[in-house]
Amino acid sequence: MATKIDSQTSRDNLKARHAPYWFKVRTSCHLGYRKTTAGSAGTWLARYREESTGKYELHSLGALDSITPGKRYDEAVRLAGEWFDHRRAGGAAASITVAKACTRYVQHLRDHGREASAKDAEARFRRWVAPNSRLGMAQLDRLTPAVLNDWRVKLSKTLVIPQDKSKTPTKPRAPGSINRDMAVIKAALNLALEDGFATNANAWITKLRPIKDADQRRERYLDADQRRALIAAAQDDLAPFLRALSLVPLRPGAMAALTAGSYDRRLNQLTVGKDKAGRDRKITLPASTGAFFSEQAKDKLPAAPLFTRADGKRWDKDAWKTPFKAAAAAAGLPPDAVTYNLRHSAITDLIALHRLDTMTVAVLSGTSLAMIEQHYGHLLRDHAADALAKLAL
Repeated sequence: MATKIDSQTSRDNLKARHAPYWFKVRTSCHLGYRKTTAGSAGTWLARYREESTGKYELHSLGALDSITPGKRYDEAVRLAGEWFDHRRAGGAAASITVAKACTRYVQHLRDHGREASAKDAEARFRRWVAPNSRLGMAQLDRLTPAVLNDWRVKLSKTLVIPQDKSKTPTKPRAPGSINRDMAVIKAALNLALEDGFATNANAWITKLRPIKDADQRRERYLDADQRRALIAAAQDDLAPFLRALSLVPLRPGAMAALTAGSYDRRLNQLTVGKDKAGRDRKITLPASTGAFFSEQAKDKLPAAPLFTRADGKRWDKDAWKTPFKAAAAAAGLPPDAVTYNLRHSAITDLIALHRLDTMTVAVLSGTSLAMIEQHYGHLLRDHAADALAKLAL
């Protein structure tokens, strides 16, 4: 006869022992209660018999001491049932936390040679999924939409930290930034799903859905005269960096990451490494642009930054933001002008003025053809209209 463990009274009357008292929940599935001392609250376990091997697997449910004694049995049955369903659906026997899933994802990126992506993901996890946070501690096979919803609300309410740390944050985070934070969490959870630590994505399939139209097309276009005025107004160490962004349509971060060794003067070729494109790509430069990059690399060791600040340090977004704003104001540019506008303007000119095909533009700029067509498709439509006009009889 099975020992009753469904009431507090029946559990209190059990003799203390190391071996659990088992109660059959369903075929090959048992709920266990372990009482090691007379006065202990006891702990709960689930036992599952793997049909293919005949071996038993144990899964700890904990003491459930946050639940009132009269409801612990029902909660134990519920948790055990979830684990039984998880195992029968092919889920892994071991359970991991969301924080552990994030750690596994970072290692997965590194194992596949994606160090830049791994560092980016690691930084986002460090900020948003601390191991001791509610989301970080959540068991993946028990993760609920409510936990993710609370996390998303908190994420959306977090203000942007000002560059000047002495100032109080007042600016809300951009929808695009929120989407990027959610995307890396979703990728970590999806990897754990693929590896069997969860059997479905119900908890995050809607709660981590990206905000629509978050990444609007960067409309601020700076014409050639505005770019020349900006470079002329920039401080001496920033001007070469801005000129480079006007000559080659790289992301500012990718341009800042270039070293003297990135430029091969023999081949007049630039190798772009650290970028969203993931892998290195090589760009053959025209003679005039090559001469400019050659001058920047002159007398520098191959590993030295190609573009440096006055103190010899590499440029980064925190370093160029303030001097760029000062140069933009001095040049009479619109107040919403940002460094990224140089890339946008270069891509626009390549397509609109120089009629370069979109595939080549995508390769030069380190993005997909789909992204070029999405953000610059209106320029292509203008080309089509011009071409059709030439067909007129």
